[in-house]
Amino acid sequence: MMTRILGKKVRKWTIAIVAIGVVLNGCNSPNAEEESTRPRVVATSTIIADLTAKVGGDEIELTGILKAGEDPHIYEPVPQDTIALERADLILYNGYNLEPALIRIVQGTGVKATKIAVGEKVKALTNTNYGQNVRDPHVWGDAENGIVMVEAIRDALIELSPSDREVFEENAEKLQASLQRLDAWIGEQIATIPPENRKLVTTHDAFEYYARAYGLEVTGTLIGMSTEEQPSAQTVKTLSDDIKAAGIPAIFAETTINPTLIKTVAQEAGVKLSDRQLYSDSIGVMGSEGDSYLKMLIANTHTIVEALGGQYISFDE
Repeated sequence: MMTRILGKKVRKWTIAIVAIGVVLNGCNSPNAEEESTRPRVVATSTIIADLTAKVGGDEIELTGILKAGEDPHIYEPVPQDTIALERADLILYNGYNLEPALIRIVQGTGVKATKIAVGEKVKALTNTNYGQNVRDPHVWGDAENGIVMVEAIRDALIELSPSDREVFEENAEKLQASLQRLDAWIGEQIATIPPENRKLVTTHDAFEYYARAYGLEVTGTLIGMSTEEQPSAQTVKTLSDDIKAAGIPAIFAETTINPTLIKTVAQEAGVKLSDRQLYSDSIGVMGSEGDSYLKMLIANTHTIVEALGGQYISFDE
């Protein structure tokens, strides 16, 4: 009997010692220390998350809500999104109603973080379809607007963590220099397209900023600025007729949208659907040619120039 009692006590002491060790190790682990000291930043879209990662570097604890390839227009938040937003010190989102379900949570009473609508630092283009002015959220299509977004992210991070100002400024400066070179390069590539071919038809109206910045005309889209819209059979026919009338050599699908209907448009119009899809509302998955903001603009330019008859020259990153 005494042996059994001593055995139980030994086991209890052993468990207690192990538990204490686990607690002490947890307190001393580098990860635990980082989580307790680095500011928590949440970014909604993949584009903003990519820019924030490049500016913030290792000085911040960054959580991106949307995954590569997900559509922010129709994204439905999950419980861990709410938890991340409620724990955040800073929330960076696009605004102009790009991510409506997430914006509702961001603006909710339970979220106390500083909130910055990065995309709204750019003056929006407006669309007068449906009898009302709707602000276009796809501001990143113009690389100069990307520079403005980087400035907004840099300033927000400096305010959040002033001791890291030098790192944020240096990272932002490098990124902005790359975007300035990219902006000039895109214009040069688009200029190689024959003038009569500089017409853009895509699945949804996400390329107006790109088109206006670089000398293209958005001739038509299957749906408007939000992918929540559902095109009718009449819309498909009208767009097909417009494409025929305009003599457009190719039209484009997008990575975040089912291509079935735009394929139908291409077939009815008797026009080529580009083999390469455009990145519209999200960067590409890791390892793809569009897996960063810079690279998605490069990939889109490559796709557009080759499909519309231009001469593409690689961008020197």
